[in-house]
Amino acid sequence: MDFRWTDEQVAFRQRLRDILAAALPADWGEKSRYDTSSSYVSQFSRTFCPMLAREGLLIPHWPVELGGGGMDPFHHWILGEEMFYFGEPRSYQYMNVNWVGPAILQYGTEAQKREHIGRIASGEYIWCQGFSEPSAGSDLAALTTRAERRGDGYVINGSKIWTSGASLADYCFMLARTGGPGTHGISVFLLPTRMPGIDIRVVPSFMGQHSFHEVFFNDVFVPDEMLLGEQDKGWSIVRSVLHNERIGQPRYVLSMRVLDHAMNLLIERGEDSNLARSRAAQARAGLDSARWLAMGVIDRRAKKEPVDTSTNIARYALVTADRLVADFLCDFLHDDVVADIDPLISVGFRRTGSTGLAAGSAEIQLNLISKHHLLLPAVA
Repeated sequence: MDFRWTDEQVAFRQRLRDILAAALPADWGEKSRYDTSSSYVSQFSRTFCPMLAREGLLIPHWPVELGGGGMDPFHHWILGEEMFYFGEPRSYQYMNVNWVGPAILQYGTEAQKREHIGRIASGEYIWCQGFSEPSAGSDLAALTTRAERRGDGYVINGSKIWTSGASLADYCFMLARTGGPGTHGISVFLLPTRMPGIDIRVVPSFMGQHSFHEVFFNDVFVPDEMLLGEQDKGWSIVRSVLHNERIGQPRYVLSMRVLDHAMNLLIERGEDSNLARSRAAQARAGLDSARWLAMGVIDRRAKKEPVDTSTNIARYALVTADRLVADFLCDFLHDDVVADIDPLISVGFRRTGSTGLAAGSAEIQLNLISKHHLLLPAVA
């Protein structure tokens, strides 16, 4: 893989920076606190994303006829890097473009594509993801929310937890059990979040913004046309979505910005000791490694090659690097983290410290790498 950017890609990145400079308010950092999940950023995305869509930049790698820009996956990745530098002003719509939309394109019926793809491409509405449950987080195949066959549809009962942005979302990409235990009885549904029987409650969070929710399903009737793919065969869709989620968020960009800002603060205060510089260099090397591993995945996708466990490896590299950043902030800027005055430091610490939980825990990534990449035997 050639890690050098082409002149056209460099120009594309500069175009995005010019657009962001014009679109983001001067007090963006103060108002947004570089927090994707904040209500301010979510509301901002309602006008920002349609503006990007009109420029063909919300989903640049989709064909023009689907509302995209007709570019390649690298342009989409460059877009993600520039967005995450500012804390992701697309807010939860990064889910739409990185994994919900691709799943509907790959597995959806023509009617589902007509209903959803145009709206995703135009930035009209927000999706949330109903995966985790109180007893099924990283062990997603243990989910118990059930969808029972009833006439020309299903009746869903159960609950989800840690559902980001559910109170703001228009639709939920959710999983329910339609068959037996394990991975073979899971189905995927595309549900409006305001359906009768759906109850959404906020889960208070130490992250500042209360972005997590519990979602309860009480006798929710879902017509057949809301089933994505085949009944009981949703696990292949889940795997596709998780691959895209694990590699679809270039969070290392914001972590790099946080780390650079932290070092500048230490330099200004005369506290940039040799130990601090060494630890910062170690964290930066980890972030650079995570970036290049992620770029390798994008390169394989651009060449239509299988990505297999490379997404898990890239994801684990990011988790490891983000933990180095979190430890650095805690050890050298502890008072700033606790005071919650500087958003880059306080939010940066909270975000880097929690990277190893989303999209499957770090331990799950190691299990998948050992089993499918290293081919190590499972421990009984």
